[in-house]
Amino acid sequence: MFENLSERLGGVFDRLTKQGALSADDVKTAMREVRVALLEADVSLPVARQFIKAVEKKATGASVTKSVTPGQQVVKIVHDELIAVLAGEGEPGSLKIDNAPAPILMVGLQGSGKTTTTAKLAKRLTERDGKKVLMASLDVNRPAAMEQLEILGKQIGVTTLPIVKGEDPVAIAKRAKTQASLGGYDVYMLDTAGRLSIDEELMAQVEAVRDVANPRETLLVVDGLTGQDAVHTAENFDDRIGISGVVLTRMDGDGRGGAALSMRAVTGKPIKFVGLGEKMEALETFEPERVAGRILGMGDIVALVEKAQSTLEAEQAERMMKRFSKGQFNMNDLKMQLEQMIKMGGMEGMMQMMPGMGKMAKQVGDAGMDDKVLKQQIALIQSMTKRERANPQLLQASRKKRIAAGAGMQVSDLNKLLKMQRQMSDMMKKMGKMGKGGMLKQAMKGMMGKGGAAAGMDPSQMDPAAMEAAAKQLGSRMPGGLPGMGGMGLPGGLSGLGKKK
Repeated sequence: MFENLSERLGGVFDRLTKQGALSADDVKTAMREVRVALLEADVSLPVARQFIKAVEKKATGASVTKSVTPGQQVVKIVHDELIAVLAGEGEPGSLKIDNAPAPILMVGLQGSGKTTTTAKLAKRLTERDGKKVLMASLDVNRPAAMEQLEILGKQIGVTTLPIVKGEDPVAIAKRAKTQASLGGYDVYMLDTAGRLSIDEELMAQVEAVRDVANPRETLLVVDGLTGQDAVHTAENFDDRIGISGVVLTRMDGDGRGGAALSMRAVTGKPIKFVGLGEKMEALETFEPERVAGRILGMGDIVALVEKAQSTLEAEQAERMMKRFSKGQFNMNDLKMQLEQMIKMGGMEGMMQMMPGMGKMAKQVGDAGMDDKVLKQQIALIQSMTKRERANPQLLQASRKKRIAAGAGMQVSDLNKLLKMQRQMSDMMKKMGKMGKGGMLKQAMKGMMGKGGAAAGMDPSQMDPAAMEAAAKQLGSRMPGGLPGMGGMGLPGGLSGLGKKK
């Protein structure tokens, strides 16, 4: 989403960090380029001006002139200012749903993804917060809108209000309120109708529903690809209805991200969640620190750890940890690691979240190395017998030819895979012995094993800076490997993976 902005800012800071000392002129030149980068990313002019003014004021002060690496200091100031622009009040993603049944009103224009977002949020509240949720569609205009919510409700296991044809939105809202009270629901969500553009009829209808429901939260769902128009929509809805937060959808698209930067500054309302795809679990809390880090190419280790946690079972991690600490790492283990990588977004997806590796991720893509390579590696392992997977040292020339032919690959590709397995096995042995209790044990426990998140070590509560430092330290001890994957890397850099055919 922020790829272009990230690239432009990266270029500006690369030129800055090469200089020993920083003059006021250097800062001005850099800020001029930053302004252009912001405007190109569709950030509104007043927000861009305000941003530049705030950064210039801090950057030309004593804190920069006395700094050892002034360019890095400017990067930090821009980072802090980005957080200030993006941050809202309260905890990211928190909703006021204390007194049951708490009404949540979902508003927005047609096509912004309101109905899907309603279902995503209901799933999140049910699974993460243990709430009993009721969903009700108030969209009597769009054909099959009510049926769509009903189908999504069945898909995610959340109750929807039975459809009664011919009822107006206010009557549906009243019925939802009654059923939520009688059924012992914690939250009831009202999915209102949208229009192609803001008109009096739409606003009057939403106002009437708001007055009946008296919602704890009024969330405006906005399509992140609409750019500056999204900001005007938010202002109009806030003036007439009064919104408590924003959900930006389609943030996985190729839009320029300016709406996210302008939204908070112009409306004063926090962005609570972002939609990143069509799947029901594709709704993330909007974390200003992490977004700022991604824009400036600082990575997002916390998100990487959370992904690792969600894709790897605690018991599985414990079993792996015991094996690896003894230096036991066969082809079955390597297959599991490669599959884990694909689940976590593939090579490029993971590298973009690692500190200082954003640019390298792009180079990996340009060099023709994609997730097809990982799948080819898995195919080679699947071509082996159970005995060969457990004991890779059995593989001699004739067996290698059979395995390579079975996977439709060359023997040289298999040799690279075997080399990788040997290096990883050696590395696991070293890491198992390293430091108090073993470095591997500490990494696995902290990231995803038993006694990790279950014991209150929630990655979202950890200090991202400390986690990035730990990740860098872990990465530096690996032989050219990739930090991540729950403490495991790919030795020999990416060269061991070969190129896609």
